[in-house]
Amino acid sequence: MISLNLNAVRAKQTESKQIAAAMADFWTRPGASFKELPPARMMPRPSRRDWVDPETVLKRRPKPISAADRRALRKMADSV
Repeated sequence: MISLNLNAVRAKQTESKQIAAAMADFWTRPGASFKELPPARMMPRPSRRDWVDPETVLKRRPKPISAADRRALRKMADSV
């Protein structure tokens, strides 16, 4: 254990010895085993959208101008 505070290390030595003794006691018991599990998935699933608000549909980008409308606008601009 690396620590710049030697007093903290000495204070934790008794607790460390107790944990080591408990671990040794566990491993000496008959049937003591462990099972390695796969890592936990950390990325949550995105929430489902069952319903779309009609007002949000209206706030979306408008449809582009059709070719016929462009020609009509050009004719109006040329006539001015």
